[in-house]
Order: sequence, then C-alpha cells, then structure tokens
Amino acid sequence: MRIVIPAFLMLFFLSAPVLAQKIVAHRGASFDAPENTLAAFKLAWKMDADAIEGDFYLTADQKIVCIHDKSTKRTAAVEREIATSTYEELKSIDVGSWKSPEFAEERIATLEQVLQIVPAGKNFLIEIKCGSEIVPMLTRILNQKILPFSQIRIICFDAEVIAACKKSLPEIKAFWLTSFRQDKRTGKWSPSVDEVLQTLKRIKADGLDSRAEREVVTAEFVTQVKNAGYEFHIWTVNDPQEADHFSELGVDSITTDRPDLLSRVLETAE
Repeated sequence: MRIVIPAFLMLFFLSAPVLAQKIVAHRGASFDAPENTLAAFKLAWKMDADAIEGDFYLTADQKIVCIHDKSTKRTAAVEREIATSTYEELKSIDVGSWKSPEFAEERIATLEQVLQIVPAGKNFLIEIKCGSEIVPMLTRILNQKILPFSQIRIICFDAEVIAACKKSLPEIKAFWLTSFRQDKRTGKWSPSVDEVLQTLKRIKADGLDSRAEREVVTAEFVTQVKNAGYEFHIWTVNDPQEADHFSELGVDSITTDRPDLLSRVLETAE
C-alpha cells in the first residue's frame, strides 16, 4: 500500500527551506519492494536514490549474502540459519512473496550481485550484520573492483568490525552505527558526543551513522562531530517533516524506506 500525500501538504514540504542531502534507500526501496532484494535495489535507482543500504552475513561456505536477520524465518516460507547454511541451500529460497506475490521470484542476493547493479555516481552502503569473521572474504570481493572503492561505504554497529575493516580496506570509508539509550534514573543519553568522538578516533572511522533521535541529535551534537572532521549520517526517517528537521541540522545523508517521497521534499546533491 502506498501513502498518498495531499497536494497542499506536498506544496508545504517543497517550500520549506532545506539543505542538500543524500538520500539512502534503506534495504533498497523497502516500503514498496521486499527488503534487501535486487528488486528493492533496482527500484531505489528508479526512484533516483543517491545510495542504497543493504545488510550482509557470511554463510557456512564463505559466501556473503544480503539479508537482515540471522535466519530466513521472517522473510521466507522456510527457516534457515545463515551462518550454518551454504549458499547452495539458501539461493533457491523465495524472499519476495511475503511482501507481494509479484515478487515471488526474488532470491537471496550475493554481495557480488548487488555490487554489479550500482550505477556510476551512486553509492552502496554495506552493513555488516555478523562479526569480523566476514572481513577477509569482504576484502577479497571488494578488491576485485567490481565497483570502485569511492562508491562503497561500510557500516556496522560493532566498533571492532569497523576497526578491522579500516585496517584491511583503508581506502573505503567506514561509519560506526549507533542508537542511543536514556538512563531512566539520570535522564542522560548514551553514548554522549564525547564518547562518540572517542570511539570514532580509536577505530579510525570516517564518520557516524546514528539513529535519528531528536533528543540527542541536536545542532550542537552534529556540529561537534563534523567539526572534529567526521561525516554525520542518520537513519531511518520516513516522515517528510522529520527529514526536513534533520536536513536543517546539516547531516550528510538521510536513510529512508521511502526514497521516492523524501527525494521530493529534500534537495539531493551528488
């Protein structure tokens, strides 16, 4: 189902002053197509997204495949654990029908297959969902130069995985992913901006990719991170007013399930 924005509201959004932001399609155009599939990524390009983001695990036979969860249970009719399955066991699984019958032919994609469909001038964010055991195979695949390093970004919640990637693939930008937690007793949020900067420096990251948490991601927070020489990206925003808010803070990109909608309300830039 697609949400239709009334014309008068769209005019309001389009008239709002915004800064140029890159639009990252979260798991592809995942509002309209099954997440993390070639169909979702191809649709994101049709919607003129600046980048796609996909999730990746290492299989038992050292293949890197595109899927968010540790198993196929949520997005397929059968359940297979990714880490203990071979690609041969995974490649025939239907991961599209849960979204719509029209996507019944969608299969779990390999990293190489996704790399091959990234157009010139567009970026690809590889989110590592497992541990550092993936880094040797990731390095081997990316060094084949299917896609130029300049179009690739690596992201992960595990700071040590980012550190390993920067050591193995120093030419590729890597961002530390984080959400925020509030202490119920003190009301303080963590990680603080000082903790973020300490982590980014220690792991030699190129920037931060954080949850779009208004209470934490303030103009001051963004400015401190960027003044320290790091990029600042946020996820996942599907509301145009929220996108406008974070755009005005000067973040470098906004990740969304709805690149078509956000591209209409934000001025995108290369």
